[in-house]
Amino acid sequence: MMITNQINLPITVILIDDHPVVRDGYRRLLETTENIRVVAEAADGETGYVLYRQHTPDIVILDLNMTGIDGFETMRRIKAYDPAARILVFSMVNNETLVQRVLKAGAAGYITKQCGAKLMIQAVYQVKSGKIYIEPELALQLATNLTVQDTSEDPLNALSNREFQIFKLMAEGKSTSQIATIISISAKTVSVHHSHVMKKLKLENMVQLVRLAMECRII
Repeated sequence: MMITNQINLPITVILIDDHPVVRDGYRRLLETTENIRVVAEAADGETGYVLYRQHTPDIVILDLNMTGIDGFETMRRIKAYDPAARILVFSMVNNETLVQRVLKAGAAGYITKQCGAKLMIQAVYQVKSGKIYIEPELALQLATNLTVQDTSEDPLNALSNREFQIFKLMAEGKSTSQIATIISISAKTVSVHHSHVMKKLKLENMVQLVRLAMECRII
């Protein structure tokens, strides 16, 4: 059954992604769809947050991996400003752990950049209606994993949302000072979180941290 927008006013959307070709493609897709209007675009999280405050759109479509502040920090700032913000995360990464983390961080949906046009539109309508939307393939993987295994076996479950964010940034090769800038905390606080992450995950060095991130398909 085709999902249609029951609201007369257009669904307003902000796109936040640091790849102009990606933004252009999704903008064209969305704006050729009935009752969806892209009101602004941003190439980084800082600008995206400012634009959110200016436009207060119905939906934010947000990439996780960007230059400057990352998607997690952008989402945290937007949700701090407006707890009712509806954020649809889209990412290159097809990963159940990330799905769980973005939902815990306040996202209303998760789709991959490999999804088809129909799924993107379906996700926008579902999120606008107040529902949670997870790309079907990912939702099935998530449900299957929750059924067949004890989620306590996932070592990353030991991390808080902030620790997980720092773990991901460290695995991507960001320095302490870079992470401090990205998430607007002091380098000293980053170092404290770093120590907690290493201790909780029983890691001895960065090689082990990166290996774990790759095994968990975080990077």
